[in-house]
Amino acid sequence: MNNECPQVGTTTRLIRLRNVTRLCHTKAMVTVNGRYPGPKIITREGDRLLVKVVNHVSNNITIHWHGVRQLLSGWADGPAYVTQCPIQTGQSYVYNFTVVGQRGTLWWHAHISWLRSTIHGPIVILPKLGVPYPFKKPYKEVPIIFGEWFNADPEAVIKQALQTGGGPNVSDAYTINGFPGPLYNCSSAKDTYKLKVKPGKTYMLRLINAALNDELFFSIANHTVKVVEADAVYVKPFDTDVVLITPGQTTNILLETHSSHSNATFLMEARPYATGLGTFDNTTTAAILEYHPNPNSGNILKQLPLLRPKLPALNDTAFATSFVSKLRSLNKPQVPTSIDKRFFFTVGLGTSPCPKNHTCQGPNGTKFAASVNNVSFALPTTTDLLQAYFFGKSAGVYKPNFPIDPLHPFNYTGTPPNNTMVSNDTKVVVLPFNTTVELVMQDTSILGAESHPLHLHGYNFYVVGQGFGNYDHVKDPLKFNLVDPVERNTVGVPSGGWIAVRFKADNPGVWFMHCHLEVHLSWGLRMAWVVLNGVGPGEKLPPPPSDLPKC
Repeated sequence: MNNECPQVGTTTRLIRLRNVTRLCHTKAMVTVNGRYPGPKIITREGDRLLVKVVNHVSNNITIHWHGVRQLLSGWADGPAYVTQCPIQTGQSYVYNFTVVGQRGTLWWHAHISWLRSTIHGPIVILPKLGVPYPFKKPYKEVPIIFGEWFNADPEAVIKQALQTGGGPNVSDAYTINGFPGPLYNCSSAKDTYKLKVKPGKTYMLRLINAALNDELFFSIANHTVKVVEADAVYVKPFDTDVVLITPGQTTNILLETHSSHSNATFLMEARPYATGLGTFDNTTTAAILEYHPNPNSGNILKQLPLLRPKLPALNDTAFATSFVSKLRSLNKPQVPTSIDKRFFFTVGLGTSPCPKNHTCQGPNGTKFAASVNNVSFALPTTTDLLQAYFFGKSAGVYKPNFPIDPLHPFNYTGTPPNNTMVSNDTKVVVLPFNTTVELVMQDTSILGAESHPLHLHGYNFYVVGQGFGNYDHVKDPLKFNLVDPVERNTVGVPSGGWIAVRFKADNPGVWFMHCHLEVHLSWGLRMAWVVLNGVGPGEKLPPPPSDLPKC
């Protein structure tokens, strides 16, 4: 493999059921290759990947390659009914894409209903051969995936919630690399992930938040870590005792182990950062950092003192704000300075009417909903948006008039309006090729202010500003950081605040943007951008592959 000649990696992923036991509950779980979490994909910048997904379960399936730019390969992006119809039982589909201009940690996950709770795994993109990391080469690299365990079937959980209109039942545990850890009832040492380390070494932990509905704080007892990358983009390194990571985000950290063995066991713990009014899983998952070789390592949990990290309070927005403000691009970013189109999107909760002759468990007998600019996005069911666009058959599938501003402005973070009903529709924003975009996303206080991790498919964006309260179109842009803003694919809209991002629409196709809290995605906090073809070579989306699934 060399820099001039990209390699082609071909692999097959089988979607199948496997019995898994955690917290003394055994259930049949949808997995990839029978593994939970799923298998790691290791590739290199510039490589082409061909991943054949074969569906052996009764559920419809798609796979999304979270954070991969998918330049001119939108047919491989994966969100159901957006860029493809699902892979049905007994069917298969080959995801074919090239990793262009990216290196670091990303991840893959199912992108239909709540199946990503068990169908997910890491993507490790190594730099081109001969290109070093911009930091000390680690002794070892280890993926750390945060997840959520439900004793029940997550598909039954969201199905019930959508029928009743109420909030879904919360998870029973968080997990680290698939294991809840020793702090839960009926969770033994074998249900605990152990990271065995040697003294005086540097380890790179590739953190991935694959939890469905919760942002997480993470810390390692008696160890400080150095943040070096976020969402597969290098950042200016900084030391911290605690990392904040939202669902969808990845963060690479360097862990310098102590120079000598310690007569203690160190817990690595994660628990939620929660800002909304709804119920949430307020438990703590833990893994063990174990120094080796250690003469005392017989039964490490019983023989050595157990040291736990100090995590922020569950609602510590001050820490969350301080942490994200430290994230700055390491290399000089290409931030758009001349803006063609500006958008102002409100993101938050709302309500939908209860159907006749039903009893609903949402606010005041309604159903919970969520929206962008008060549009709760309805996915098509008989085709996908990308095919409708590509073949010029958008009539009856989507409308090109998504509102660029709220249709009815109000005091977004003040007293909410009396009418909290949302509209349900399938509207998109259409962008000419190479349009430079500035997007401000504003949280609202409707049914409670809350942090929303927003993910944009097909693009990275620059986070140029953020603040609390209502966005000021005159004063706030004066404080934008256009020098070294962090570049991400998923960003938390602050609770009771706003965030401003910029990107250049240089990738033709249909690109989903949505809250990565799965419950909000299910309730409609989602929309899509249609980016038109350009005129030059390499500016047009190719036709779909012949094995693209049918609806």
